[in-house]
Amino acid sequence: MPWSGFHTKMIAALGCAWILDGLEITVASSVTSVLTRSDTLGLSSSEAGLIATVYLVGQVTGALFFGRMADRFGRRKLFLLTFGVYLFGSGLTALTYGQGPGWDLFLYLTRFIAGTGIGGEYAAINSAIQEMMPARFRGRVDLLVNGTYWAGAMVGTIAELMILSTFDDSVAWRIGFLLGPVLGFSVLFVRRHLPESPRWLIMNGKEAEAEAAIARIESAVRRHGKKLPPVDERDAIEISESKHATYVTLLRVLFKEYPKRAVLASTLMITQSFLYNAIFFTYTLVLTKFYGVSDKDAPMYLLAFAAGNLLGPIVLGPLFDIVGRRWMIAGTYLFSGCALAVTATLFVADVLTATTQTLAWCVIFFFASAGASSGYLTAGEIFPLEVRGKAIALFFAIGQAAGATGPYFYGWLIGDGTERGRLYVGFLMGAVIMVVGGLAETFLGVDAERKSLEAVAKPLSVVRTSVGVARRKTVKKLKKPGDRQGEAAGENTDDNPDQPGDEPHADTPAV
Repeated sequence: MPWSGFHTKMIAALGCAWILDGLEITVASSVTSVLTRSDTLGLSSSEAGLIATVYLVGQVTGALFFGRMADRFGRRKLFLLTFGVYLFGSGLTALTYGQGPGWDLFLYLTRFIAGTGIGGEYAAINSAIQEMMPARFRGRVDLLVNGTYWAGAMVGTIAELMILSTFDDSVAWRIGFLLGPVLGFSVLFVRRHLPESPRWLIMNGKEAEAEAAIARIESAVRRHGKKLPPVDERDAIEISESKHATYVTLLRVLFKEYPKRAVLASTLMITQSFLYNAIFFTYTLVLTKFYGVSDKDAPMYLLAFAAGNLLGPIVLGPLFDIVGRRWMIAGTYLFSGCALAVTATLFVADVLTATTQTLAWCVIFFFASAGASSGYLTAGEIFPLEVRGKAIALFFAIGQAAGATGPYFYGWLIGDGTERGRLYVGFLMGAVIMVVGGLAETFLGVDAERKSLEAVAKPLSVVRTSVGVARRKTVKKLKKPGDRQGEAAGENTDDNPDQPGDEPHADTPAV
């Protein structure tokens, strides 16, 4: 299907979730030191650090819970619900007015709620993006949407610098946590007008609604003066209305039908999550401890780092559809791993400055960001329709759980900033981990570029793989037993023979 204004509107309405996620993480990091002061919440350093951990736990919980709901109740309902949960939780955080155990518990609860909303967005939105984008644009769009996290990080950094310099600390941190809900509230109204995924509708036996959704998208294409290409009948498949899949269904699919793909998706998500959490959350510590950068100047270096991460998916994204998934994913992982090893060697030799260290990280994560975003693309598109939301949620949770160990471990390696050798070993470890991800893609990668999702992973509820074959088979059944001539003619025109097991169950209504 050609590109149209509908697809652009969909990216704008759904992609904002990652912008707000980046904003949330950045704001929370920026105000951590403020919340330890007596005139704000009076938290200890460990209590303030726990805010990010609770938010992360909320993301994992939300991904797993809402991921299952996205497959059961639909993509549209879930990306409305999860975004509403995020707005509610983040808004409540700003209402933490007092000190003491009760208010601390309220603070952590609101961060957990906001995290569950954003975690649920990963499953619902990635599913919707992959199922409603033209196949030849699917890779670059998914990378772009996931990469906009760094646009949020840049907005959050600039906004928090302005807020902290303009308002009193007791008010500034509250405004910071209100930024997301204020900016995101209007998005709910835009999302309300987006249709449900036609693929999900068909899977759930809602043929009329699916036809209406497709007609709406096709109408948007025609309004832009573009022609719809004919659909080859040989590419059609017939599916039955499926039962609601559970995580047990997903595990059966992963271990029985697609074990290599399961290893690939988990490896990509674990490796990129560990690297990002390790470097991003200790970024300012390296600058302040080893290069003497002041706390006030550190955010400016973060802006450059975020810009490199944002540009990677934008610039390299189209190549994931043109060159292909396998070589681009493997290439970005391997290059970033090798470049990190080189940078680590320069770091331990003490030949870098704060500026050149930041420049090196910008180059590394220009490639690593595109590779990391492709992890979410891979986790969704290589598994069947019925379990797509749960697959994204599960691998996101696995990656986040593994990556959560990074900040603490690298913080310990940094220490008081007197020993470069320990951190050098940590950097090399991160480099090796990224190389492992690149090698996994090289040997296990799936060439999904420019292919329909059904060609990449056949739905679990598939009945037949060709409508033409099904029609000829029905005609053959209706012919009289003695009509050998017509039967032979039917055989001569059958250039796409049935596969074993193509016959539908008698009690299963075909869709």
